[in-house]
Amino acid sequence: MKTPYVYKLYTGKVKRLGKPGAKDPLDREWETGMFKRETNQEVFLTKTNLKGDEVADKKVHGGPEKALFAYPVDHYEYWRQNLQMDTIGPGAFGENLAVKSMTEETVCIGDIYKLGEAIIQVSQPRRPCWKPARRFKVLDFALRIQKSGLTGWYFRVLKEGLIKNGQKLILKERTYPEWTIKRANEVMYTYKKDQNLTKALAMCEPLAENWKETLNRRLRGIESKEEKRVFGPNKS
Repeated sequence: MKTPYVYKLYTGKVKRLGKPGAKDPLDREWETGMFKRETNQEVFLTKTNLKGDEVADKKVHGGPEKALFAYPVDHYEYWRQNLQMDTIGPGAFGENLAVKSMTEETVCIGDIYKLGEAIIQVSQPRRPCWKPARRFKVLDFALRIQKSGLTGWYFRVLKEGLIKNGQKLILKERTYPEWTIKRANEVMYTYKKDQNLTKALAMCEPLAENWKETLNRRLRGIESKEEKRVFGPNKS
């Protein structure tokens, strides 16, 4: 297997876009940190984010469990065909790391990697929200991402340090090989009624706390509603 590496590194500031009062919700004003720019410079990775990088909604993006968002470059061919959109490509999902030679099938919850000076750990799959839909004017985009399993994933930072594009992600430790990102997504979205799988994933120690909370609520018979996350203000 080839050693995964950072194909492109992205950071960006929050932007306000759209038209206040637009009739179509997809055209209305919104704030986002999705529009990031590639950088060839070294960037310092802190416990909560890349220095100079911003997120618009700190309740659901960024922070210690979502310090760094990675997305496989090769998935974009799928999205170009699925959306019939030739312009979609690396950086389109607001990722910090556009990665090569790693996917949801090969990355596991709790994996620890060395990246440049930093040490990072896989914390959770990304749960798609309404903002990619707003960016590309595709109302059900979040649901498409969710159903495809091509979600990407987040890292927490165990050791801060400088990183840059082109660097390899060196796997240092894999404690939970059974919990690939793909498998975690399947438990969250496909096998909702399987309590054994739900309990097993909830007990995976390095899984992000927000995922554990969602799974434990499910075990108590409380299912989180998806409407707000996947459609948000895109539906009037």
